[in-house]
Amino acid sequence: MRIGIFSETYTPYISGLVTSIAMLKGALEKEGHEVYVVTANLESFKYQYDEKERILKIPGLPTGIYDSRLTSIYPMKAVNKIKSWNLDVIHSQTEFAIGTFARLFAKQFNIPLVHTYHTLYEDYIHYITKGYFNKSGKKIVEYLTKFYCDTTATELIVPTNKIYKLFKDKYKFEKNIHIIPTGIETDRFYVENIHEEQVEELRNTLNLTKKDFVLLFVGRLAEEKNVEFLLQSERNLIEKYPDIKLVIVGDGPDKEKYEKLSKELGIDKQVIFTGKSAWEDMPYYYHIADVFVTASKTETQGLTIIEAMASNVIPVCMKDEAFQSMVTDELNGLFFETNEEYEKQIIRLHDNRTELKKFDKQARIQAEHYSSKNYGERVLEVYERAIKEKKEENRFGLISKVAKNIKEKFK
Repeated sequence: MRIGIFSETYTPYISGLVTSIAMLKGALEKEGHEVYVVTANLESFKYQYDEKERILKIPGLPTGIYDSRLTSIYPMKAVNKIKSWNLDVIHSQTEFAIGTFARLFAKQFNIPLVHTYHTLYEDYIHYITKGYFNKSGKKIVEYLTKFYCDTTATELIVPTNKIYKLFKDKYKFEKNIHIIPTGIETDRFYVENIHEEQVEELRNTLNLTKKDFVLLFVGRLAEEKNVEFLLQSERNLIEKYPDIKLVIVGDGPDKEKYEKLSKELGIDKQVIFTGKSAWEDMPYYYHIADVFVTASKTETQGLTIIEAMASNVIPVCMKDEAFQSMVTDELNGLFFETNEEYEKQIIRLHDNRTELKKFDKQARIQAEHYSSKNYGERVLEVYERAIKEKKEENRFGLISKVAKNIKEKFK
């Protein structure tokens, strides 16, 4: 099968979405399929095509949301290149710019379109409105999302039941919705594939000792990730347990704000900001941690949770439907809703390492369900369904056209 994946961002940019796409591409290629990626060029205003990796980059303007760019809706240079691929199916991974291009191309050349909805855009609209007209902005985003997904996609994929309910209950989506949790290359996080000397080297670099009880957060440092929640609780935790350290891996618009807050709270010696990390180094950050923590409420799934569990690290997360689809409370992770509950769970694990070990074994077992191979197989089933439906749609359209011509002839 010849598959075209359209996404606003791709490597070398690092994000959960990019991880998902790169993993899917690799999984499908291992099964013998040809996978092409169409994305925005984040480094320059040039067209670039990597023949070996089958990656086409289109120039565009910055949007203000992450590092994404707004590209020309129908760039003819890209159209001619993509036509030469003779695609069987298009899989769009974003609703706007590159996503709109995917929709127009699929319609123009009669190719089935599968769409995966990754981002709750209503929670990110403040990056554009800057606090003004948020209500009307959310309405516009809702309308555009419904329009793109409902009127154009042959099949829709969502990662969790939380997003499924959003489309069914709020957006009144009538087409097929497939709940397919995004997978990752879980084996790269397994302890048997980790070099202990590199773990020790990272500990030394971050000035951590084996006596430290390490909490790890991985993600974008921005308002919607609720990092301030973790910092406020860290101040309370270290009053009694100064060995509890919080390692924050990632970058974003609020990084300096959080670093400043750490100093104001008097916890800057217990909180370590690492900045961005290279993709190949990420497994080692999980293996210096005792617990993975997140207070985010805006995730569609949260791939970092799976990465943590694959690393035998117990996740302690905000009680949210996105996480509840992966984490079973008191089996392979713990939930909280308030700072007090969060701090209670951390202290509980700090004081009972035997219980901690029990949880992390179950976490590893759960993570194995999210392998890239399983994910690729399930997505492939959706592609096959979309192709079948498009053929039936074309056949029905042809029959209708013939019937109309016969009716006109005998008027």
